[in-house]
Amino acid sequence: MAKRIGKSIVYENSPEIAFWAAGVGKKESEGPFGHEFDRVYEDTTLGEASWEKSESKLLLNTTEDALKKGKMVWDDIDCIFCGDLLSQSIASSFAFRNTGVSICGLYGACSTMALSLINAANTLESGAASTVVSATASHFCSSERQFRFPLEYGEIRTPSAQWTVTGSGAAILNRGNGKIRIRASRIGEIIDMGVSDANNMGAAMAPVSVRIRYIKERK
Repeated sequence: MAKRIGKSIVYENSPEIAFWAAGVGKKESEGPFGHEFDRVYEDTTLGEASWEKSESKLLLNTTEDALKKGKMVWDDIDCIFCGDLLSQSIASSFAFRNTGVSICGLYGACSTMALSLINAANTLESGAASTVVSATASHFCSSERQFRFPLEYGEIRTPSAQWTVTGSGAAILNRGNGKIRIRASRIGEIIDMGVSDANNMGAAMAPVSVRIRYIKERK
């Protein structure tokens, strides 16, 4: 069973990350890790009629790629922990609606994948499941429509504006004893430095990398 040490959760059985996959758009593939992705989509519409549908298909394809690596089918999965950046987590809901698998929808913005892994590890450690999926996705174009300026507006981007990733990641976890295991986790805290520029998400998220003690001393 898991035990709590300070604010961290330490797992006795250390759930295994057995299989995983990742798919991205053309821009993301041009970075230093471009050769590591399982799929690269030159056409980020993925053949769909809307950006939101594209995001759902991206998430579904990536998860199915992870299943194929493990020679698994949907019936082998006990639960899916997933989330995206859209209202009501519609990308996740529509991606997995025909799988017949129990779904736990999550929303943690940039932390969604970490949040899904923590919940998956807790569920496996408790014995409530034997095999689960952790997954997330985002799409630059659907995110612009959701949070900033729809592309159709032709808005000029500010120098500090962020570029949301067009990509998806999925991992299959079980109670095995493989090389990649989750031995501990820690749920984060909210650190609000009062950044009010909606376009400057970098400044809003940067305090996470600063020691909590340093921030408390500044107060």
